[in-house]
Amino acid sequence: MAEKDNFGSFLIGFLVGGITGAVVALLYAPQSGEETRTVIKEKAIELKDKTAETLDETYKKAEIAANDAVSKAQELIKAAQGKAVDTLKKGQVLLESEKEPAKTKKPAA
Repeated sequence: MAEKDNFGSFLIGFLVGGITGAVVALLYAPQSGEETRTVIKEKAIELKDKTAETLDETYKKAEIAANDAVSKAQELIKAAQGKAVDTLKKGQVLLESEKEPAKTKKPAA
C-alpha cells in the first residue's frame, strides 16, 4: 500500500514539475510574445491532429475487437446449444430406460 502512495506522490510531483518547467520555458523563451503564441498555436493544432488520428485508430481497433467478441460469443452459444440438445437427448433415453422396469413391476397389495 505504501508503495502505491509513493508512486502516486512521485507521479503528481513529476507532472507538476513538468508543467512548471514548460511554463518557465515559455516565459524565458528568446522569442517575442507573438512568436511564442504562434508556436503554441501550431503545436496545439499538431496535437489536435495527432489526437484525432489516434482516436480514429482506437475506434477502428475497438470496432474490430467488438466484432471478434460477437463472433466468438455466437460460436460459444451455438456450441452450448448443441451440448444442451445432446444432454437432453441422453436424459430422455435414460428416462425411457428407467420407465420400462418401473412399468413391469407390480404394486404390492
